[in-house]
Amino acid sequence: MQIAIIGSGYVGLVTGACFAEFGYHVTCVDKDASKIESLSQGIIPIYEPGLESLVQQTQRMGRLSFTTNLKDTVAQADAVFIAVGTPSRRGDGHADLSYVYAAAEEIADALDGYTVVVTKSTVPVGTCRKVLEIIQEKVKKNNSLAEFDVASNPEFLREGSAINDFMRPDRVVIGTESDGMGHDRARAVLHQLYRPLYLIETPIVFTGIETAELIKYAANGFLAMKIAFINEMADICEQVGANVQDVAKAIGLDGRIGRKFLHVGPGYGGSCFPKDTLALTRTAREVGSPTSIIESVVKSNEDRKQSMAYKVLQAIGYKPGMEKTIAVLGLTFKPNTDDMRDAPSLTIIPILQKAGIKIQAYDPVGCQEAKKHLRNIVWSKDAYEAIEGADALIILTEWNEFRALNFDKMIQKMKYPCLIDFRNIYRPEEMISTGFDYISIGRPTIYGAQLGSQKTAFVA
Repeated sequence: MQIAIIGSGYVGLVTGACFAEFGYHVTCVDKDASKIESLSQGIIPIYEPGLESLVQQTQRMGRLSFTTNLKDTVAQADAVFIAVGTPSRRGDGHADLSYVYAAAEEIADALDGYTVVVTKSTVPVGTCRKVLEIIQEKVKKNNSLAEFDVASNPEFLREGSAINDFMRPDRVVIGTESDGMGHDRARAVLHQLYRPLYLIETPIVFTGIETAELIKYAANGFLAMKIAFINEMADICEQVGANVQDVAKAIGLDGRIGRKFLHVGPGYGGSCFPKDTLALTRTAREVGSPTSIIESVVKSNEDRKQSMAYKVLQAIGYKPGMEKTIAVLGLTFKPNTDDMRDAPSLTIIPILQKAGIKIQAYDPVGCQEAKKHLRNIVWSKDAYEAIEGADALIILTEWNEFRALNFDKMIQKMKYPCLIDFRNIYRPEEMISTGFDYISIGRPTIYGAQLGSQKTAFVA
C-alpha cells in the first residue's frame, strides 16, 4: 500500500515513520525545500526520542522518502493523510484551517484512480465536510475520473512518547461515511492500513466523520480539565494545610476518576491543550451550545501561569527595587521535547523580569528554541552553572536530570538556598535536612535555611 503524508511537521513525520515501520511505502510531502533536503539526509527538525533513528532506519530500507512533489506522490497513493498545522487563528482563537484547505485543493488536482483522503490534523467538527466539498468541486471542474472518499483519523500522540503512542495506542479512531448499505470503501482501506495494530488487540473505533472530529477535542478538553482541577485543589491544600499528592492519589484510585493527569504544576502548555480547548469553546459557541466548563478551564490555566510568577515573588520576599537573581531549570512545556509552545515559562519569566529579576536558565534541549521567545536571559550550559550566585531556584520542567540534584554542591554555589519546585519532584520530608527553603505546590513549605522564616510576603 502506498501512503502519502502532506506535511512533515511533528504529526506528519511521526505518522509517516511509524507507517513505514509497519512495512508500507510512505512519502512525506512538504513545501519547505530545505526541510525536505534535511529529512532526506536523515536529519529531523524536532526533538522526539527515537524518531531520528526510526526515520533513518526506514529510509535505509527504502520505505520512507521525502519530496516537494505533491502531484506525483498523491497520484500514486492509496491513502493521503493531511497532517498540516492548524494553529490558533489570530483574533478569535479558532483553529486556522487555511493550510488544510490549501492541501485539499492541491490533492484534488493530483488524484488518480481511487484514493482515501484522511484528515490527521486536529480540526473542528465540519472540516472534513468542507474538505470533501473542495475536492468534489475541483474534481468536477477538472472533468477528472478520479474517485475518492474523505475520512477523519485524529492523532493522539504525546510529545516525548509519540512513537510508542502510535505503535501501542489506547485506541485508533476512524471516522468515515457509509453509503447506508454497508459499503464503505474508505473503512476497508483504513481497516487494512491499521491491520498491524489488530495483532496487539488495539481497539479500533469506527464512527461517523463528525463524531471522530469531536472525539479528539473532547479527549483533550477532558484531560485539560483534570489538570486544571488538581491545580485548583492544590491551591486549597496550601490554605488548609493538606497535601495535594495524597489527595490526587486517593481520588485517582477511584476507577471512575483514574490516576492519570492528576499531577500538579504551573499550568498546561504545548501544541495541543491550549489550542484545542480554545478551538472547542469557539466551536461550541458557534453551534449554540457553549461549554462553560471548558471555558473555565481555559481561564483557570491562564490564571495559573500568572499566579505561579507571583508565588515566586512571594517566596523570595520581593519588594520593588530589589536586585535578585533567579535560576530557572526547564523551559519547555514538558520533558523530552524542545517544544516551547504555550510553555508556562513564557508567562512566568517575563513577569519576573518585569519585576526586575535577573534570570539564569538552563534546559537540556530547549534553550535554542527558547531563545526565539525569551530575551535578556543568561543562558547556562548545565544546572549548576545556572544556579551560580542565585537567590532562588525554580524547577519549571521535570527533566530527569533535575530529579537528583546535589544539594551540598548547590548550597555552595547559590547566594541563598531556596528551591521552588513547581513539579513536586522532591518530597518535603526529604528536604528538611538539606538546608534549603523548599516551596512546592499544594504541600507544606519547608524552611531549612537560616533566614527562611524571616521572608516577607509579596502581595501582587
